[in-house]
Amino acid sequence: MRALTWYFDFVSPYSYIAFKRLHELPRDVDVELKPVLFAALLNHFGNKGPAEIAEKRRWTYRWCTWWAKSLGIPFRFPASHPFNPLHHLRLVIAAGPSRANVGRIFDAIWTTGAEASDPVAFKALAAELGVGDARLTSPEVKDTLRKYTEDAAARGAFGVPTWEVDGELFWGADALDFVNAFLADPAALRNEEMRRVDGLPVGAARRS
Repeated sequence: MRALTWYFDFVSPYSYIAFKRLHELPRDVDVELKPVLFAALLNHFGNKGPAEIAEKRRWTYRWCTWWAKSLGIPFRFPASHPFNPLHHLRLVIAAGPSRANVGRIFDAIWTTGAEASDPVAFKALAAELGVGDARLTSPEVKDTLRKYTEDAAARGAFGVPTWEVDGELFWGADALDFVNAFLADPAALRNEEMRRVDGLPVGAARRS
C-alpha cells in the first residue's frame, strides 16, 4: 500500500472539488487526510488568497461553479465567502478526519448555499458527528491543527489542496492528473528537464 498525504481546508472550493475526485486515485494508495489552516499558510509564505484580489475572486467563483458542474459534482457557494473555517477544521479533528466525516462537513458547506458560519447549523453538525463543546475546544484539538499546519508549511505546502507523495508536493485540484502520472511512474517528475527547471535562475524580479 502506497501512502499519500492530502492537505486541505474547508474554506477552499478547490479542496472540496479535489475531495470529490479522490476516487480517481489508484486503489492501492492510502490517503491520509490532514486539515490545515489556509490563512496560516498564506501568512507563512507571504501570499494572498484568491478571494483577496477582487478580479481573481470573481474568476475563482465563476470557474469553480462551472468546473464542478462540468465534473458532475454537486456544488454551491455558501451564502458568504470567504468565511472563518477554524471551527470546522477543529470539528473534523475532534471527530476524526475520516473520509466520511470530512465529506459530511464539506457537503454541509459546499452543497447547500447556506451560511457556513451559522452557529445553529454548526452546532447541529457537531452533534451529528458526536462532538461536544468540551472536545471541540480542547487544547489537544487546537494543538493538532496547529501542528498539521506548521508541518505542511515546513514541507513547502503553500496552498490547498496539496498532495504529498514520496516527499514530492503537488498543488491544486487540477494537479490530480500529475499525481496519478507520478504514482504510475516517478520519472514523470524525476527527470532531467524537471531538475533543470527546478534550478532555473531568476532573470528579473518585481520591486517589493
